[in-house]
Amino acid sequence: VHVVESGGGLVQAGGSLTLSCAASGNTFSLNAMGWYRQGPGSKRELVAAIFGGSPIYADSVKGRFNISRDGYNNKMSLQMNSLKPEDTAVYYCYASFGPMAREEGWGPGTQVTVSS
Repeated sequence: VHVVESGGGLVQAGGSLTLSCAASGNTFSLNAMGWYRQGPGSKRELVAAIFGGSPIYADSVKGRFNISRDGYNNKMSLQMNSLKPEDTAVYYCYASFGPMAREEGWGPGTQVTVSS
């Protein structure tokens, strides 16, 4: 499975960015897609994900971020609004396919930097 992200960059606090993700190479149907992030000196954490049709969000981004998925085309977006300096991190896309995540993959990551 090949996963690639796009859309990162530098933005001022209070601004917005949209990240996109595309997955390919799967033989099973899409199971879940999600966004994770890893800030400097921090562990990788879940930001938002869609399992089936239901989105979940980390408490720190609820009300500011919105995840959407095009399951037919194995694509996903993360609309990030009201960005804060603490949102600065490398954002990774994850995709899994088939029962028990029979196939899965991570993107290489895209840097999001929020200046104060």
